[in-house]
Order: sequence, then structure tokens, then C-alpha cells
Amino acid sequence: MTTTDYRVRLAGSEVTFGCAADDTLLRAAHRDGLGFPYECNVGSCGTCRFELVEGEVKMQWEEAPGLNENDRKRKRYLGCQARPLGDCTIKLRLGARYVPPHRPRRMMAVLESSRPLTHDMSEFRFLLDASQQFEPGQYALAYLPGVTGARAYSMSNTPDDGRAWEFVVRRTPGGVGSAALFGELPVGRSIEIDGPYGMAWLRRDAPRDILCLAGGSGLAPMLSIARGAMAEPKLAGRKLHFLYGGRTPADVCGENLLQDLPGWGERLSYHPAISPMPGGTSEGWSGAVGYLHEVALERFDARLPEFEIYFAGPPAMAMAVQRMLVDAKVPSDQVHFDQFY
Repeated sequence: MTTTDYRVRLAGSEVTFGCAADDTLLRAAHRDGLGFPYECNVGSCGTCRFELVEGEVKMQWEEAPGLNENDRKRKRYLGCQARPLGDCTIKLRLGARYVPPHRPRRMMAVLESSRPLTHDMSEFRFLLDASQQFEPGQYALAYLPGVTGARAYSMSNTPDDGRAWEFVVRRTPGGVGSAALFGELPVGRSIEIDGPYGMAWLRRDAPRDILCLAGGSGLAPMLSIARGAMAEPKLAGRKLHFLYGGRTPADVCGENLLQDLPGWGERLSYHPAISPMPGGTSEGWSGAVGYLHEVALERFDARLPEFEIYFAGPPAMAMAVQRMLVDAKVPSDQVHFDQFY
């Protein structure tokens, strides 16, 4: 990590911010408290596109799918991938909704422990070298040994004193990030973590009951939301319904973690589901069967617009939930998720 080397100016304004040579324009802007638009933060969505007016930048990932050939011809780049090669001027419209509630920092963190949650998913606990607050539901970028680029993982805990950050990660076949975490990162090893990021954090002033929908390692931010909500005095009168979807009964988890929270069984409820299987349901399974968006619609139906809704999970699940909530006419400002690819 280096000190600030270059100045970045927004064309047509007096706004400038500093960016280190080894940082990206998007993340440096957020460290300065600016609302640089973004979603995935890893080069896939294209939300952080900007036009380079003066100066030079270098893309960390030249073939990032968030850009097309027309973008490249017009000197458009991705804020999450572009590093400055000197002072520069960019054309970009800042957005108030992207202003970070906590300015992200780059920190060293040591792996303190890990524990399995299912046959292929574990929770990893890191201790930061300095306190850094985050909002329940946010995520961080982890730089793992032997892995090119950052991996985005959501925190599953609440910040407390800001020193401990926990992540739920699924072991992905062929995934170099999860392979590094599960097999190559021993307890006591330090890595760089950059965060927090994300806009799907717990809205403490929302006057509605809460619905959390989670699939796979999307358990992490939903756990953080639930833990934060149950500890928040402003939400003391709110109920929280937690729906978790797994492919099979062996993939279902989270209930034992929620049972430790105040309000369990009264304000807080857990509803697991497994995906439909050819030839019927799994033997011994007595819970719901169906895709998570279908289970949520069947259980709540016309009540869906009454909730503050948070969701996280695999891309197919997230897209299906989005479509379902639009069809159910849930106001968009009551729906919170971070788009990962």
C-alpha cells in the first residue's frame, strides 16, 4: 500500500480526490467519501463506467466484461478496475445513494479461526490490525495468497468494536478463491482486506417488519442483517422472517445461529426450503420444497409490499427474487441487495 500519488478531477466541477498508484479510482473516491456509482466492484456489471477526459489509467483486468468494444473506443473505463498513471480528469456523475456510510480502508487481517457450517461452507473469523466499522449487510474485498485480484465476501457478524470481521464462504469446485481459504490459508496468516462496501445494509429507521431471503453463502449478509436487527433498539417492535434455501437438506443451515439471538421464536422466525428434485423430495425432509422466490411468494403473497426486504444468494436466485418482487409490486426503495456476478 502506498500514500496518495495522484489527483483525480471530475470534469465540469471543482471536485477532486486523491488516488494512490496501486488503488482504483472507484475505491479511492469512496475513501474520500464520494458517491462513485458501483454495484459488483469486481469488473462485471459496468455500473462504475466513466469517461477518461485527460491523463492515463491502466485497467487491472483488461477483459473485464463490464466494458464492451464501443466503451473501449470511446475511452470509457471501469472505476473498480482503473488505476491512475498520473493526474487525470474523468467524466462521471456522482450519486448520493453511493456515498459510503463508512469510508472503506485497506487493512491487514489475521485469520483467527474457522468453523464448518455445512459439508461445503464455513465461517472464517479475521481480526483486523485496526478497528473499522461497517453496517450489517455490507461486504469486503479479500486479497488471498496465490489469487489474482480481490474476492468479495459479505460479513456475517455485526461490527461491535470493529476488530473482528467474519465471512461465510462456500467451497466452489475449481474456485481459486475458496481453494485458498479452505486449503492454503492457515490460522495465523495475514491477508489484506479492503472495506466495507455495499449498499444493502440494515435500514434502522424503516417502519416495517423485515424479510430476509438467503441462498448458499448469501447466508452471510442475511445473518448480519438479522443479528443487527435483533440488537437494534429502533427495531425492537419489528418482526424478522428469515427464509433460507438450499439445494438439498445437507445444504440447509443457519437456524442454530439465529436461535442464539434475542427474540427467537417471538420476533424472529426461520423457514428453510430445499429445491425441487427429480422424482420427489428428499427422504426425511419435512420443510418446504420449492425455489426460494416461490416459497416466499406462497408464504407471504399479498403481504410482500408490507416488508423491508433483503436478499442475497446465487445469481439465478437473486434474479428470480428480483422478478418476483417486481411482479408483487414491492416498492423498490424497500428492496435491498448487492449485485454479485
